[in-house]
Amino acid sequence: MVSGRPTARPWLPYTAAIVAGVAVVTAAYLIVRPAADVACTPLEVSSSTEKDVLLGELAERYNKSDRRVGGRCAVVTVHGLTSGAATDALAGDWAAKQPSLPRPQVWLPTSTLWTGQLKLLDEAAGRPAQTPGRYPSIANSPLVIAMPQPKGELLQQQGRLGWGEILGLSGRTGWATFGRPEWGRFTFGKVNPYLSTSGLAATIATYYAAINRASDLTESDLANPAVTQFVRRIEANVSHYSDDIVDLLKNRAEADLSGAGTAAPTDMSAVVTQEELVYQYNEGELSPTRGEKPRVPLVAVYPKEGTFNLDHPYVVLPSASPEQRDAAADFLAFLQESPQQRSFSRLGFRDHERNASGPLIASVGGRGAQDLTYFDPPDPTVVKAILTGWGTLRKKANILVAIDTSGSMTNAKIGDRTRFQVATRAAVKGFGLLNSEDQVALWSFSSETKQRPKSPYSEEVRLSAFDQKALTNEINNLHVGGGTALYATVRAAHRHMLDHYDQSRINAVVVLTDGKNEYNKDNNLARLLQDVALDPERPVKIFCIAFDEQSDFGTLDRIAKASAGKAFDARDPAKIDDAFVKLVSSF
Repeated sequence: MVSGRPTARPWLPYTAAIVAGVAVVTAAYLIVRPAADVACTPLEVSSSTEKDVLLGELAERYNKSDRRVGGRCAVVTVHGLTSGAATDALAGDWAAKQPSLPRPQVWLPTSTLWTGQLKLLDEAAGRPAQTPGRYPSIANSPLVIAMPQPKGELLQQQGRLGWGEILGLSGRTGWATFGRPEWGRFTFGKVNPYLSTSGLAATIATYYAAINRASDLTESDLANPAVTQFVRRIEANVSHYSDDIVDLLKNRAEADLSGAGTAAPTDMSAVVTQEELVYQYNEGELSPTRGEKPRVPLVAVYPKEGTFNLDHPYVVLPSASPEQRDAAADFLAFLQESPQQRSFSRLGFRDHERNASGPLIASVGGRGAQDLTYFDPPDPTVVKAILTGWGTLRKKANILVAIDTSGSMTNAKIGDRTRFQVATRAAVKGFGLLNSEDQVALWSFSSETKQRPKSPYSEEVRLSAFDQKALTNEINNLHVGGGTALYATVRAAHRHMLDHYDQSRINAVVVLTDGKNEYNKDNNLARLLQDVALDPERPVKIFCIAFDEQSDFGTLDRIAKASAGKAFDARDPAKIDDAFVKLVSSF
């Protein structure tokens, strides 16, 4: 039986530092493991997680097909692992990095961007490259700018526009440029390129658009002031950096179908994502009730300079024996046959030769979708340089961090440490990934205490340039006691950020709590949701981390969604470091 998630999860740690930090907590799971047949050649396949469930189904179909390679059958086993975690494991000791998974003989990452980075890691370690060449595709999906239908169709009526003309629209004049001032500012959603293939591809695409070429991007291009200005102008319109493009689209679908109550409007005019996810969104695959189509579909817009293609390469690794290489070649041939290609098509992928199906084009409403210019993958050293320099070009943030210091934080032990110690250690580690140009404030909250007799919350660090040492010292010196004044603190923190709003930055509140509201002076959730509801012209988004099984995650999720933010579930202590890495990737 096939198991696993039904939708894509492009949670892809990229740089070595982040990969090393999160690979140990990256989800990995078996999709299909048939009974062993001693007469068959075993073939282990590691697939990126946006297609692993489908690959598991196709492997099961292959195993039942009675195909023979050199007179022998082959048994294909598929496991899902994010491309970044697989890169990290292949570059090191696989058994140590992924002890629950067998080392693969075939690797199916999202993009050849990963094979290039693995090659760099192998070269740096002084060992033969595992991925030295070019590889065939099993499916393709171009990067697109996805927009709600009215906005997307308006832009399509203007003729072919470029990356800068769309994503570089002034945040102040916004849609007034196209005669619709009532639509307000223009901002867009993007996945953090350190964590996601699509986020990295989007960043590369903007560099190509800046140099007005579709190939041969060089490190000297990256240093060109006109190029960096172009990229910076686009990054300035980012609403916030998501850790997971699928979650972002799922939240949009939920808001679209709710239309009332606590569902918040979004401040995002567009989302940069893979074409297949636009298809899945429009077909209801990402809706709260699977199959329920959104009231306002998305339209895929293809910039005139070209776009980046996620090519899903089929990589046979040197660890494969001659028999396994033969089996891998046969499995590739099987995947490229029409019946299996139709299975990819039903998920919104283009086929292995980049051809789009009629239903795909009809669903995404993409004009010009059949005649695309594709950017060539840059040299791996250029990709590495892009990631190294992105931190200086990305949009900076104003963040108020509110840490729960209620008495319950010391009641439960996790190993030999209190819950408060575990949470603050994870916070210090996670916030260390912030940019030195971000601005950060620190509040503590519980209820009125001897240390804080007049208010349930207090300012420990004023909003100022991020100073990791000072922030760490203040966090380590926080006093614990009292109840949990969750609603009062969230409301006050949100108001504080509105009072200190900076149009040029991402403005956000981060709430770390182990419980639920215990403050009778302010226990009206409905009023709080109204008070923090998103203002698209001055968005202040709330991000919450719940880190105890007693946490009221459902309420935290409602608060976050009301502001178009996100709640992270770290009620399992093993997930808290992962939650903080994902949280910080939003800024």
